[in-house]
Amino acid sequence: MSEGLHLAAALDGAGWHPAAWREPEARPAELFTAGYWKDLALEAERGLLDFVTIEDSLGPHTDRTDRVEGRLDAVLIASRIAPHTRHLGFVPTVIATHTEPFHISKAIATLDYVSSGRAGVRVRVSGSQAENDHFGRRDVLSREDLFDEAADYVEVVRRLWDSWEDDAEIRDVATGRFVDRDKLHYIDFEGRFFSVKGPSITPRPPQGQPPVAVLAHVPVAYRLAERGCDLVFVTERNAPVDGPIVFTDLVVFLDDTERAAVDRKARLDEVAGDEYTSDAEIFAGTPAQLADLLTDWGTPGFRLRPGTIPHDLTAITRGLVPELQRRGLFRREYEASTLRGLLGLSRPVNRYAA
Repeated sequence: MSEGLHLAAALDGAGWHPAAWREPEARPAELFTAGYWKDLALEAERGLLDFVTIEDSLGPHTDRTDRVEGRLDAVLIASRIAPHTRHLGFVPTVIATHTEPFHISKAIATLDYVSSGRAGVRVRVSGSQAENDHFGRRDVLSREDLFDEAADYVEVVRRLWDSWEDDAEIRDVATGRFVDRDKLHYIDFEGRFFSVKGPSITPRPPQGQPPVAVLAHVPVAYRLAERGCDLVFVTERNAPVDGPIVFTDLVVFLDDTERAAVDRKARLDEVAGDEYTSDAEIFAGTPAQLADLLTDWGTPGFRLRPGTIPHDLTAITRGLVPELQRRGLFRREYEASTLRGLLGLSRPVNRYAA
């Protein structure tokens, strides 16, 4: 991974605080428009962030009617808005428990093509009975089985990305040969959860293997990260993970003074009717104070969850980033044209190539 801090923004609706949609700057009427998400991506790119993640789920968070419910498909959002940017990476969330790896391998490969090599994917599991009832194909799996299935899912997706060699497409008009069939490969995956023959119907993505990410905060999730992921988002300091690049998650509320940030969160809590808590640490303060914290922690990367959007997203891009730049801790221009390049990951060799 290249020198300096790496920053990502986790985008979720109007922000991570449940009352964020009621803020004066919020745009609740536009949450389901392409223009809204495009604006967020352009702001993240303005701040030279490595990538944005886009949250997704298959069920409501709560039965309360004063919370944002309903969402667009994260992969489709990313594919729609990525062409409006030039450098920013896109890491949408997919629910491995209720989707097929063949479909997702094709969707993320497509995102990698339309973004010219800036796609990634975050893999989630779902142990919710309510979400399971949408599909009704089987009983809810145990936690261990959910993550074992996700590990097989990632392996199938990766094999499908490699099922076309890089030069499988000939495109020779004179001879009438578009593809070299000898360079398309059956993956013949046989496991407990999937039986997939392959090959894919989408050529190998521009990055070869778009980065795969997982959020880990329990031991079984850490094992998934170590078994097959490039990135891991963690919610505790100094989480011991062997292999993937670590991004520490923080929910942030940023203002010109610490008191203003603390008071704003308290006001949002009052509007919501209860105190906002998170699986990740919550920070309320100034961009300079956050810069101090990021420096002290020593993690190579941070995925920041804006408490409210656009306020806290722009505070990241226009407050935190300039502060880190002044300290020589963050880039002043993009250093690579692909997400793997930004993360310091080389393009992998195709496992099936002779």
